[in-house]
Amino acid sequence: MKTKMAGLAAMLAAVFLAGCQDEPITPEERLSEYVSHWNEQDFDVMFEEYSTTESKETFTEEEMIDYWSKVYGDIEISNLDVSMVEVPEDKEFPEEEPAEIGISIAFDTFAGPVSYSKNVTLINEEREEESNWYVDWERSFILPDLQPEDQIQISSTKGIRGELFDRNGNPLAINGTGYRVGVIAGDITDEAKSGLAEALSITTEEIDSTLDQEWVSDGLFVPIQDLPHSQEEVLSGLNDLEGVDYQTVDMREYPYGEAVSHLTGYIAPITAEQLEEAEGDGYTSNDLYGQRGLEQLLNDRLRPKAGGVIAIERGEEVITVAENAPEDGESITLTIDAELQRTAFEAMDGQPGTAAAVDPGTGETLVLASSPGFDPTAMALGIGREELSEDPDQPTLNRFSAAYAPGSTQKTITAAIGLEAGTLDPNEGITINDGLTWSKEGWGDFHVTRVYETENPVDLNKGLVYSDNIYFAMVALDMGAETLIEGLESYGYEEEMPFTYPMTISQISNDGTIGSEGQLVDTSYGQGEMLTNILHLASMYEVVITNGTIMKPLLLEEEEPEVWKEGLLSEENAALLRTDLREVVTEGFAQPANVDEVSIAGKTGTAELKLAGEESGKENGFFVAYDQNNPEFVMAMMIESVEDKGGSTYVSELVTEVFLSQ
Repeated sequence: MKTKMAGLAAMLAAVFLAGCQDEPITPEERLSEYVSHWNEQDFDVMFEEYSTTESKETFTEEEMIDYWSKVYGDIEISNLDVSMVEVPEDKEFPEEEPAEIGISIAFDTFAGPVSYSKNVTLINEEREEESNWYVDWERSFILPDLQPEDQIQISSTKGIRGELFDRNGNPLAINGTGYRVGVIAGDITDEAKSGLAEALSITTEEIDSTLDQEWVSDGLFVPIQDLPHSQEEVLSGLNDLEGVDYQTVDMREYPYGEAVSHLTGYIAPITAEQLEEAEGDGYTSNDLYGQRGLEQLLNDRLRPKAGGVIAIERGEEVITVAENAPEDGESITLTIDAELQRTAFEAMDGQPGTAAAVDPGTGETLVLASSPGFDPTAMALGIGREELSEDPDQPTLNRFSAAYAPGSTQKTITAAIGLEAGTLDPNEGITINDGLTWSKEGWGDFHVTRVYETENPVDLNKGLVYSDNIYFAMVALDMGAETLIEGLESYGYEEEMPFTYPMTISQISNDGTIGSEGQLVDTSYGQGEMLTNILHLASMYEVVITNGTIMKPLLLEEEEPEVWKEGLLSEENAALLRTDLREVVTEGFAQPANVDEVSIAGKTGTAELKLAGEESGKENGFFVAYDQNNPEFVMAMMIESVEDKGGSTYVSELVTEVFLSQ
């Protein structure tokens, strides 16, 4: 009995020990690991841990790691997909014989897609007293049928970036030319070097560093800096500098320059962040990419796609692996009227501000300007960026996409809401005997101030013509917060504008509510926490011309006109407001707009930006206007810091210049 028990114990022990040992890895499993590393392009791991001894003796480490990696980089590999062909379940691979298993390899390159299949040979080898399967490496792993003596040919052809044009075909962003300033190595004198450094606002050390590059030799033209046509005057100062020269080179041009700079933006070498975000889209570190404005927003449409050829040269034979033709980027026409935009920009005369103009019948955006601007080509070349960043007027700040307290320009919208809600009787006069300041019982220190003591009784016409804050405070109190909020939301407040260019959402308040009577009256005349972007402001005034319709604002000519908001104002009430807005110019505070040539109608607005406890503060001036007899466009303009320039009356003068130019 003891003998039988001992035998059973021995047998169980043997079974247990066998179960504890690792199962031998199969060639399929080993190749599956290899393929995983391949898809991750872990070439060093593939070489060190998976290559056969013979492979390592036949091919150098540089060829199996560095060369493979370089080829993949040069042909701009993306979407690499290596997979094993399914092995039949009953397939056996004796350890003493090579195992062959099929794989499929596919990837995209700058010259188009590549896909092929091949068999991989695995050899079972004993290393450090352990046997395993190792891959027999071939150059054809890199490209189909690539042999040891073959040479890889790579050539690319760049496409042409799409261009931007205005509604009349005027160029806004085009593929033009500029200048490449350089020196003739060995010929430039120290005096000329100093003169060049001063002209280009660089140091002589930077020039020396460029000349110290390995490829530079005497007699060669060595580029130092590119200049746009806008800086041609710099070139005239270089003619007398010995050893300095310049060439004409291809360059992105922006013919309207600063006037459209925030709208068009510019292109420059792609940033590391953009390259990472665009992974898989075929970009390389040598590509140009839109950095601001429409160049960035429409980059995927404007961007050209390079064409090219990847081929294998085998003696006199050339085998094409992949080939495609370059694709030019798409040229795009905008609704912008570049000449009108330039006129509006020049009227602002470099003062911080913004302007927008829309066609009330179609919603087409004719002007979208921010002042001051910058030279887009110079910005693309990095010229003057530091000076711009230090400028207190912030020329790189895009003001047309921001939102500002609209001041009394909001009174027109408040009036329209009250008229439609039935809470405002335009003919009912209110007697105000409180002079320039009024406060309601229970308000404490809060009070409403007006700039002009309007003759009693004050009705809607007088309230608008003389921009009476006290009148509109009373209108707002009669209307109530709920009605005002509902009305403002019907005009597009608290929602994103359906517009190609991202605009800051116009807000009623920080949280979309009105929490007190003080906030209610402030909101009625565009103060408090209310903020409005300049395009929305211009678009809202369409209701006075269209009898209650706001068109979807358009920026691309390809877009079809579409109603955004409708039923906001009756024909009767629209006619009433048109009369009042004309009298704002003929009788009110917009007297500079009262000219014989154009029947301008509109509304001024001054938004005071003072901190808590301050008696006064910075003032932004607004004027929204249209030609009463020929309302082809509504223009809204805002100028910052008008407190010492005549307030919003000053802005009406600038807008009038634009209308007179038309």
